[in-house]
Amino acid sequence: MSKDQLNMGATIMEDNTVYIGRKPSMNYVLAVVTQFNAGAERVTVKARGKAISKAVDVAEISRNRFLKGYDLGEIKIGTENVEDEEREGGINVSWIEIVINKGI
Repeated sequence: MSKDQLNMGATIMEDNTVYIGRKPSMNYVLAVVTQFNAGAERVTVKARGKAISKAVDVAEISRNRFLKGYDLGEIKIGTENVEDEEREGGINVSWIEIVINKGI
């Protein structure tokens, strides 16, 4: 069974990062919990645009329901300019990175 099958399609890279998209929140929660169960010391949840609120939900659901005693690490926010054919200056898109650290 591949990582994608285990995580119900949630996007995970080798550096313990879960990228949030359009799938249901619980798919991403499962991906975070799976990363910790595989031995990760920290997992980063990343999202852009409208998925930012879902990233916050995923981090909180993971910590409060499944990962008791785990702590939030760094939380980074920012804006990047994405090129768009219809707009000359591009579009500004907000992003967030939430780090969850394994508790002691």
